[in-house]
Amino acid sequence: MSARKQQLLKIHRRNKRLFLIAFLLALAVVGFLIAWWLVPLLLVLAWVAHEAWFADHLFYRPGDDYHYDFPADTPSQAISLENGLVRLSGPLAPGETLVLELQLKASWLGRWLDPCVEIGNDRQEFERGVKGKRFLNLSGQREALEQGSLKLCGRHCSVSAKGTLWVMASPDYSRQRVMVIAPHADDAELAAFGLYSQSEEVSIVTLTQGEIEAEEFHRLGLNQAQAARLKGRLRSWDSLTIPLWGGVPASHCVQLGYYCLQLPPMAEEPAKAFGSRESEESDVRSVRRHNPVALPADLDGAATWQNLVADLTALLEHFRPQVLVTPHPELDPHGDHVASTRALLEAVAASNWKPTTLLMYANHLHDNDRWPMGPAGSGIALPPAIEPLPADRLWSPLVSPDVQLDKAMALAMEHDLQGAPVFKRQLRRWIQRVLAGRRWPETGSNEFFRKAVRRHELFWVRDLSE
Repeated sequence: MSARKQQLLKIHRRNKRLFLIAFLLALAVVGFLIAWWLVPLLLVLAWVAHEAWFADHLFYRPGDDYHYDFPADTPSQAISLENGLVRLSGPLAPGETLVLELQLKASWLGRWLDPCVEIGNDRQEFERGVKGKRFLNLSGQREALEQGSLKLCGRHCSVSAKGTLWVMASPDYSRQRVMVIAPHADDAELAAFGLYSQSEEVSIVTLTQGEIEAEEFHRLGLNQAQAARLKGRLRSWDSLTIPLWGGVPASHCVQLGYYCLQLPPMAEEPAKAFGSRESEESDVRSVRRHNPVALPADLDGAATWQNLVADLTALLEHFRPQVLVTPHPELDPHGDHVASTRALLEAVAASNWKPTTLLMYANHLHDNDRWPMGPAGSGIALPPAIEPLPADRLWSPLVSPDVQLDKAMALAMEHDLQGAPVFKRQLRRWIQRVLAGRRWPETGSNEFFRKAVRRHELFWVRDLSE
């Protein structure tokens, strides 16, 4: 957790305590001077208001600008809005990934309903109360832009009359050999199902079993260790079988069997073995029996950083990928995700085979637990970047409606994304649906069915050949 997030969290908690004290004092006055029965009524109304409008986790201010730098040679041009149409100031440079930088300002209604920008047949939503620089994803709208027919208008927000359009060109990476690194079962599907299901040659490597937080299996009469072992087996099976739905054969899927949340301490003590926190297992070979290739850690089964890097090195040399898909180490804060990319880069340095491109994704964020905001099927605007990120190129391929449906069904097969949300979350969603106008898809109740099944997938691109 960054120092800035800690500071904002401290301020948030302080303000929450001050508000709670003031609210309780006001309730006491109301109960003493007016009518005692108003007190429980006001408590219920206050809780409903909190669930409808104040339950989002934003560790930044909606008025903060997003900060993005792109490579110095990235083509850009000024655009203007005339009668709701985007007008270019010159010919559009070659490139399939289009990002529009502009200013948004929420209306009074945009403090209670999610502001969004409608872009042709797409819509992209932002924080309630938004006021600052934001980056829209116009990928897939090139033809309408060139024809001058792309409509853009704010709903519950105003849009600046001028902006900057960035154009980024990339090869079609699905035509190259791709390796997807998934810290846990489901990460590959969440971030890159559209990419890997369209790729001509792809391998998927899952680093951990995903065995922790297995409380739901206690209902089967299992203790913590037994439940964790069952969950680890199920999610390991998911990592090997669900990619077949996207056309990836089992011979190209590998489960390494390391343990959840143990990758960061492994990185700090590379020779030390770190067994599971919950399953009481310490031998990674327990879930490797279906792997299509022998690996270095098969010899002793030790869950060490040295074995992890050696496994990844062997897989690079076996599958010989040109493109690596992995978590973004600066943007995605999950400890296992950061450590996965660190291990991968160490393996690249040690390997005789050198991939050329790194595509990075973010399934989690430091600052915002709702991004991508808005409903399933809509586009993916760039995520909050309050502190500047490295100046990477972006690649944002389109995901067709048919592939979006296949992606949703792949997520529905993931054991960790199944089941109904707890009652409190169901009640919160009902309140937000009625009072805040939010909608969730019919394909699944887990939040990732809304966040991951989108018009775009989004990757940050780094060149490994330099």
